[in-house]
Amino acid sequence: MVSRKKKVIMDGKEIFWIIKRMAHEIVEKSYGIKDLVIVGIQTRGVYLAKRIAREIESIEKKKVPVGSLDITLYRDDVDSIAHQPLVKETRIPFDITGKKVVLVDDVLFAGRTVRAALDELIDFGRPKIIRLAVLIDRGLRELPIQPDFVGKIYPTSQKELVCVNLKEVDGEDSVVLKEEI
Repeated sequence: MVSRKKKVIMDGKEIFWIIKRMAHEIVEKSYGIKDLVIVGIQTRGVYLAKRIAREIESIEKKKVPVGSLDITLYRDDVDSIAHQPLVKETRIPFDITGKKVVLVDDVLFAGRTVRAALDELIDFGRPKIIRLAVLIDRGLRELPIQPDFVGKIYPTSQKELVCVNLKEVDGEDSVVLKEEI
């Protein structure tokens, strides 16, 4: 059995302030919220997208549409992850054609999840622009994908695991680094 050493790299308070900062950056870089939509990648990216949208609403006093993507069937390794992969909800109840889409995920690592999300998004229309927002960028990219909005850059090794915990799913907000020992 492999044991893991844990280290909290972000607490709930820091996540709260990062969401606020990222919301402001998104509004600024988008020149307001006209034609702005936010799409979260299942699971934790959806909850982060909703939090960012609520924060933008508090800044701009207007709602921003939020959708969700499940990229399971768009993964390049779908055949190797499970005999019958668990597919969650993809829900984009608005047209993304001509929109400024902010794609949200919790952790950016190899870039393969984002590649799959881009493939799926394009099936819903042709956005004006797609920008990427991530809570944690841990490096070690395998594909040439870079985020536009980053909560925190935290370089890791292949042996480390970054676990994002959110109240909506895990009962608390934190980001934990687990190292094999």
